[in-house]
Amino acid sequence: MSARGRGRRSRFAPMLLLAFALVLVGGIYTAVAPNAAQADTQTTGDAAHGEKLFITNCATCHGTGAVGSDLAPSLIGVGAASVHFQVTTGRMPMQASGAQAPAKPPQFDESEALDLAAYVATLGPGPEIPTEDQVDPAQGSPANGMLLFRTNCAMCHNAVGAGGALTEGKYAPSLMESTPTVIYEAMLTGPQSMPGFNDATLTPDEKRDVIAFLMEQRGTQPGGFALGSIGPVSEGIWVFIVGLGSLIGIAVWVGSRSS
Repeated sequence: MSARGRGRRSRFAPMLLLAFALVLVGGIYTAVAPNAAQADTQTTGDAAHGEKLFITNCATCHGTGAVGSDLAPSLIGVGAASVHFQVTTGRMPMQASGAQAPAKPPQFDESEALDLAAYVATLGPGPEIPTEDQVDPAQGSPANGMLLFRTNCAMCHNAVGAGGALTEGKYAPSLMESTPTVIYEAMLTGPQSMPGFNDATLTPDEKRDVIAFLMEQRGTQPGGFALGSIGPVSEGIWVFIVGLGSLIGIAVWVGSRSS
C-alpha cells in the first residue's frame, strides 16, 4: 500500500479535515462579517467624545467599558437607539433608584446624546437611531396606526396614549408630548417594563403608522372635552352624575310642582 493510500485511511484524517474546514469557515466569516463599529448604526456622533462623557457620567454604574455592574446592566449590544432614547428623555443618568426611571429634563444636549450613542454603538451591534423618514407622521396611516396601537399598546398606554398605572409602582407614561423619534425608539428597544417591537413584529412602516395615529390625538378633541382621556370610565361617571342626577332633579321638581 502506498504512503498516500495509508494517509487517506488514517484515523486522524477526518479530524484534520474537520479542523481545516472550521478554520476556512472562520476565516471567511471574519473577512465578510461587519465589525461592531459598522453593524446596525448610522449615528453621526463623535464616539471618542462619547467615550469621555460615558467615563465621566455613566461608568460609575455601568462599569468601565459599559460591561455592567451590580448597580446597572451591561450596555454592550443595546444599540444607539436605546442610548439616545434614555439620554434625550432624561431617564439617564438616574437621580435615584426606584421602580422605574422617570422622564425629566435631559442632562445632555442632542449633540452629546448622539456622541454617547455613537460610543455605545461601537461596543456591539444593536438598533440604530431612526431616520427622519421613518418617524415622519405625514407618511404614515393614522387609521392603520390606530388598529396597531389598540392591539399592542392601549392596554398600558390608554386608547389615545394618555398613559396609565401598572403594578408595583410602575406606570406607562403619557405619549402626548413625546417626539416621533422617542416613540419610535421606545417601540424598537422596549425600555423598562415595555416589550420591544423589532422590525419582524412591527415593520418600520407600521411603527410610522402608530406615530401618525398618536400625533392625531393631540390638540382639540373631536367630541369636545377630553375628560382626562382615560377612556369610557370618565364618560360613564359624567353620564351617571350629570345625566342621571339631572333626571332625578327634574323628577323631584315635577313631583313637587304637582303636589
